[in-house]
Amino acid sequence: MVRPEEDDGFIVEGTEHKLGDKGCPTAELRFDDLHVHEDRRLGEEGRGLVQALKTLNGGRITIAARGVGIAQAALDEALDYSQDREQFDQPVSEFQSIQHKLADMDTKAEAARMLMHKAADKKIRGESYVKDAAQAKLYASEVSREVANEGIQIHGGYGYTKDFPAERFYRDAKLNEIYEGTSEILRNTIADELLD
Repeated sequence: MVRPEEDDGFIVEGTEHKLGDKGCPTAELRFDDLHVHEDRRLGEEGRGLVQALKTLNGGRITIAARGVGIAQAALDEALDYSQDREQFDQPVSEFQSIQHKLADMDTKAEAARMLMHKAADKKIRGESYVKDAAQAKLYASEVSREVANEGIQIHGGYGYTKDFPAERFYRDAKLNEIYEGTSEILRNTIADELLD
């Protein structure tokens, strides 16, 4: 139910100009003397922090999935490019150094996918998943950047241009290490869960 008169005080400030993640605008939301009617409230009154933390932990699984997707896309693009690009009369995928990069990229993406699925499975089952979500998000975020970086390396100079999606994967991956908890905060969360 839309009540425009009740939305007075809800202000969206201008969008940010970001390094990557261009498909998802970021803006500041302000709530100046905004009254939220009871039927629009999420969760119980006075339990906003609990609700926010539940959302944050679930969101970490989503960011892990995003990281897995970026890593997989970077791998797929690098694999295709390495089979098309030729040097010394053969595809660069025939060089062992490129094969090792591709093998490592695939292994890291698969490991990130497994951590993400484990966390999601625990959440779906109603089990405690705080540590699992933090581990999945931490690992998948860092792996997405690492795999995207290797994708650029395999593309060589072309990887640094906007002619190929390799550079976009790197720009988009970096944000995974920042939002829904930085890598440093996630390490604190994991340690807290281990020591609790």
